[in-house]
Amino acid sequence: MNRSARRRLTAAVLTVVAVTTGATACSSGASGTSTKAADSGTYTVWDPYPQFAKGSAWTNLLDKCGTEAGVKIKRTGFDTSDLTNKALLAAQQGNSADVLIVDNPVVSTLAEAGVLTTTDDNKLDTSKVDPNLLAAGQSGGKTYGTPIGANTLALYYNKAVLKEAGVDIASVKDWKSLTAALEKVKGAGKKGITFSAIGTEEGSFQFLPWYWGSGAQLTALDSGQAVSALSLWKNWLDKGYAPNSVINNTQTTSWQEFASGDYAFAENGTWQLANAKKAGFEYGVIPVPAATGGSAAAPTGGEFVTLPVQDDTGRYATSQKLVSCLTNSQNLLDTDTTLSYVAPTSEVQDKQVAANAELKPWVDAVKAAKGRTSDDLGTKYPKISEQLWKAVQSALSGSQSPKDALTAAQSAVK
Repeated sequence: MNRSARRRLTAAVLTVVAVTTGATACSSGASGTSTKAADSGTYTVWDPYPQFAKGSAWTNLLDKCGTEAGVKIKRTGFDTSDLTNKALLAAQQGNSADVLIVDNPVVSTLAEAGVLTTTDDNKLDTSKVDPNLLAAGQSGGKTYGTPIGANTLALYYNKAVLKEAGVDIASVKDWKSLTAALEKVKGAGKKGITFSAIGTEEGSFQFLPWYWGSGAQLTALDSGQAVSALSLWKNWLDKGYAPNSVINNTQTTSWQEFASGDYAFAENGTWQLANAKKAGFEYGVIPVPAATGGSAAAPTGGEFVTLPVQDDTGRYATSQKLVSCLTNSQNLLDTDTTLSYVAPTSEVQDKQVAANAELKPWVDAVKAAKGRTSDDLGTKYPKISEQLWKAVQSALSGSQSPKDALTAAQSAVK
């Protein structure tokens, strides 16, 4: 690796902290680190799924793919943020894993730091992947890896609360009709909507459907559309349609509020499906509505399977076989079912809906979703996101108007 690439790596170690801090991740990290085995017949895989121990369906799939490729797999599961930092440090030391599975907003950071190979280099076939999901792994016109699955945000609703308030869910099609529904719910003595507006990446993640649903772009935080989105949330708090607790809510605590059974709506993700079934009341799901109707673009969560740069380029052929195995149609179906993800290809999405009709609104939401680093934002996204969540916090707390908060945010980004 040349000197300029190593400088990019050092900068990337600092940049990546912002995008991973506060993001929703899977349980705690694994202890220790993993280095590539000297044995050329052993291939290392690093992933952000430490909850899956040896003998789980996930690790069995890794071993199966290794057997098919004629190699042994040495796998280590890390916490999401820990994994990213380990990947950057390993690249600095010339000791990258053969296969690296990372949170999708981090792909552009690793790519711009020179850590990852492109699909042109590694020959991964991404032709079946939905373009809006693949975009999260693209930077500078090149593609780095392939998504293993996606999750996103939508609105859960409590059927009993809406019925008591006289709200027909079919009438909720845009911001005006949603706000009217919240007014009816409050009038019936119930609570309106809960979400996460915490001052971290989770807060930005939850605000983005409303931000993009207004027509705003992340390159212009102070646009009129952006102000309208933040004003929507501020007005909901002012009128008591949303609780003041959203300022400190994580996606987990927001879900706990909805699970109490008192709220009509909650913005949350596919990862809450199992909890929804345990909530003890009938629920439904609709995509987050855009300002004037239709589905808003919600941000995509989920991971990309990537192939880091290796000094021994002869390893790429086997690594490509491993990734192709992990992401073939049948294995995607099994893995995404385990992870509560929507598959990244229409072929597998259709199979998921055929097996579980409750996934239909989530497939629709994912098809309308957008990568946070899309529009070629790349490593600019973490700084933009930080200013966005700060603006949300300032406006909802009342310390600044939505317009002033977003004007300050845009100035800080520049």
